[in-house]
Amino acid sequence: MLMGILSDLGPWNWMLLGFVLLVLEIVLPGVFLLWIGIAAILTGALSLQLWDVSLWTWQVQVLVFLALSLISAYVGKRVTDARRDEETDEPLLNRRADQLVGRTAVLEEPILDGYGRIRLGDTTWRVAGPDLPAGTRVRVISAKGGELQVEAA
Repeated sequence: MLMGILSDLGPWNWMLLGFVLLVLEIVLPGVFLLWIGIAAILTGALSLQLWDVSLWTWQVQVLVFLALSLISAYVGKRVTDARRDEETDEPLLNRRADQLVGRTAVLEEPILDGYGRIRLGDTTWRVAGPDLPAGTRVRVISAKGGELQVEAA
């Protein structure tokens, strides 16, 4: 019964597959099914044009679909990567530790064996640097992971 329905649909099979993939992309977002769905719709559009051509067998259609899937995924990656490379007015927006570079603070705990603690705002940060006593004023010179590198101010 299913094979009968699929054979009756003819070139619309690809369109149906494309729309199902686009709906799945909405339900399960991940931006991957989008490009495959676009490839299926393009294959369906080609099938509508070439359905009566004897060369247009299901094997050729599958190969065209695979090629269009690869091309659309590549183009999609290029488009999404291009947006990430754009300049922004807030380059450190989600990089909290990097925002602290250049600030000064007073050591809450002494730096012993290379590690201590400072308080900036409402957060206590682990710092690395030369051994210094508590109460020493330090400047943040870099951030690596959740640790700040400091030097005496």
